[in-house]
Amino acid sequence: MPPFSQSSDSSGSGLLSVLLIGPDDQRRRAVSEALASCPVGMIREYKAYPADLDDLPRIVEHNCDVVIVDLDGDPEYALQVVESIYAYGSVTVIVCSAKANLELAVRCMRAGAREFLTLPLNPATLGDALARISIRGASSQSSRKTAKKLFVFLGAKGGCGVTTIAANFAVALAQESQQSTLLVDLGLPLGDAALNLGMVTEYSTFNALENTNRLDASFLSTLLARHTSGLSVLAAPHEFSPVQPSLEAVDKLLAVARQAFDYVVIDAGVRVELKDARFFDDSAILYLVGQVGVTELRNSNRMIGQYFASRGSKLQVVINRYTPQALLFDDKQVEKALTRSIDWKVPDDYASARRTQHAATPLAMEDSPISRAIRRMARKACGLPEEDDKKARSGLFGWARRAMSKPRTDDGSEDTEGDAPPRLNPDHVKF
Repeated sequence: MPPFSQSSDSSGSGLLSVLLIGPDDQRRRAVSEALASCPVGMIREYKAYPADLDDLPRIVEHNCDVVIVDLDGDPEYALQVVESIYAYGSVTVIVCSAKANLELAVRCMRAGAREFLTLPLNPATLGDALARISIRGASSQSSRKTAKKLFVFLGAKGGCGVTTIAANFAVALAQESQQSTLLVDLGLPLGDAALNLGMVTEYSTFNALENTNRLDASFLSTLLARHTSGLSVLAAPHEFSPVQPSLEAVDKLLAVARQAFDYVVIDAGVRVELKDARFFDDSAILYLVGQVGVTELRNSNRMIGQYFASRGSKLQVVINRYTPQALLFDDKQVEKALTRSIDWKVPDDYASARRTQHAATPLAMEDSPISRAIRRMARKACGLPEEDDKKARSGLFGWARRAMSKPRTDDGSEDTEGDAPPRLNPDHVKF
């Protein structure tokens, strides 16, 4: 990560702090000189476009009010930077370019920029833009205090564990971010994300998809179930749906969900036919889940090459049930087959998976190799730094330690009173 440079430190009460992002020293210097004539506080410079857009929350979080992005170094990637900063939601974005291009200006505004300024900058014009931001900034920015992010989990093959990872990722995301989080099970017609979380639900995605004419945030809220972790869940239906929902209905559901929640996690199962739905667009982070097997690697290769080759860092490859000593292929061979690197490895931990299934407890609510891997994924997704395993066990998994240290009853079984998770009663599950 390239270092920051600090151009000025004239911070004072009520003054906006500014971060400049751009790879060209001369253009960055010109913007900095124009800012010197404006009533601003600290001015910092970031001498390149961030290679990993997930690093942006950490780059802009330090007392930053305004980010000025130079478009001309790489306009397409710069637009992704603008979109990511806007999604994070804590700062206002200004873009600048030597090209007074109307189409580019419109795209920037759609990505979330509030001002489009042409180079060379007129200090008076820049000052006016900063004044407008200062006036409207306090109220508008507080309403977007966190990212509006969409995470889509797709399996390369049935049985690869996509639902287990998606459901537990959603729980960990809700716990770690402390923001409103929704899990939507689109693994129709046989989705079982709710069962993975030990939940019995009354309503389902089908109730939302068959009522798109009245679907809004208020109606959606009546269909959701609440998990003890704070996660909201829209489960798959208990019965086969009589009709296949249209892409338009799915798009409407996800549009409403994204307005109502800070984070939306979709379990898409193996439904690659949904690739034309809007939630597969470039604004979503797609987790492609597979295993190290000939069929999964072949399917992943075809899906990446045909549908997702251009997603860059917004495609995350997850290898589930990863057991290095038992693999027929090493990592280099796997990555060659995938045509890209592996982003996440979720270890094979049969004992933990089996235990949580019997207890109807999410993996993310206990301490295990699987839960620690998924927790790292969730922290990265919401812009939090990675924690070492020892520190992690003292935080989120404090509940698990308390549960495991509960007193035993006379027959030697665990005392399940207090805050132990409820066991799922099979009689309550609709078959």
